Amino acid sequence: MDKTLKSVATNFGLYLGTLLALITIVPYAIDITILTNTWLGIFILIAIIVFGIISVAKAKQVQAGYATFKEAFTAYFITVALGLLISTLVSYVLFNFIDTDAAEVLKQKTIEKTVEMMEGFNSPSGVIDQTVENMEAQNNYSIANIVKGLAGYLVMFSIIGLIVAAAMKKKNPDAE
Repeated sequence: MDKTLKSVATNFGLYLGTLLALITIVPYAIDITILTNTWLGIFILIAIIVFGIISVAKAKQVQAGYATFKEAFTAYFITVALGLLISTLVSYVLFNFIDTDAAEVLKQKTIEKTVEMMEGFNSPSGVIDQTVENMEAQNNYSIANIVKGLAGYLVMFSIIGLIVAAAMKKKNPDAE
């Protein structure tokens, strides 16, 4: 694998990680409830995918417009994995060491939003009560839950990355 492909992907992963860290830190500093906003979550998902796609495009560009499926997926995966890792570390440090009370505030706001959503779907009160009980018992920022969340995101974004790599691969006819 070409060193420039890895460096392009690493750079975009650092940019993505910085953006995701800022998306956590700025709302935390302004109003922590922003972090429970659905539209912010959608923006984050789109940003991660877009950074992955841009990384693949730039990796192709430094390789004269060509990238195998493996190279395209690798560029995407390195970018997304590094960005998510940075974001996860920032959240872990922020909510476990800097301001542990903020994690509890976020949990309560998330529970409130979940109850509102479930009531909007006319969920039975027993189901809502059980969901709230489960959410209250959980520590979202424990190391185990953070690792599980990171793994889940990596799987989800890897599936998207496979689609992106298949769409963006372009084999060099002069190779082989």
